[in-house]
Amino acid sequence: MGFQNQTNLTLILGPMKSGKSLHLINHFNSLKDNGTKFLMFHSIKNVRDEKIWSRAGLELDAKKVENLTEVLDSDVPIIGVDELHMFEESEAEIIRKILERGIEVVAAGLNIDYRGETFRLVQNLLELNPKNVFYKKAICEDCGNLEAEYTQVFKNSEPLLSGLPPVIPEDGTYTYKSVCEKCFIRG
Repeated sequence: MGFQNQTNLTLILGPMKSGKSLHLINHFNSLKDNGTKFLMFHSIKNVRDEKIWSRAGLELDAKKVENLTEVLDSDVPIIGVDELHMFEESEAEIIRKILERGIEVVAAGLNIDYRGETFRLVQNLLELNPKNVFYKKAICEDCGNLEAEYTQVFKNSEPLLSGLPPVIPEDGTYTYKSVCEKCFIRG
């Protein structure tokens, strides 16, 4: 699945509360300012937001989609994808086809699931040899370490360690904390 040459793919990865969406919004706001046409997408599984939203208060209009196949017919030079981890693993093949059409892709999302494992979609996209990969970090909500790389998921104050799908909807059933390697509880 991997390309020999670098692709026009940029990934913005990290735990919750690390500024991934802010990074994505800033990237596309500068394009909007210079008149570049683009489209923004996020998964219909994102029940929290209608737009791409940052905790810093910035937002950008986006279309909710089940998958990215409709982008294959797009005539814009660049697309943005937020909440990348909420898409199915098979989206890597669609993104590869989008890239082959000459469309630049900038995508942001979690890279590690609640079990501490890399999402398969992210693994497959990394095999496409992205032009840029930005790994964002957050502040550990347990110890204050500035190197939080994980998102710990809780239900009734207990960490969830197994039994859930990798993509857990953010619908209020669970709470989330950014934590560092030392504070992350593995199953």
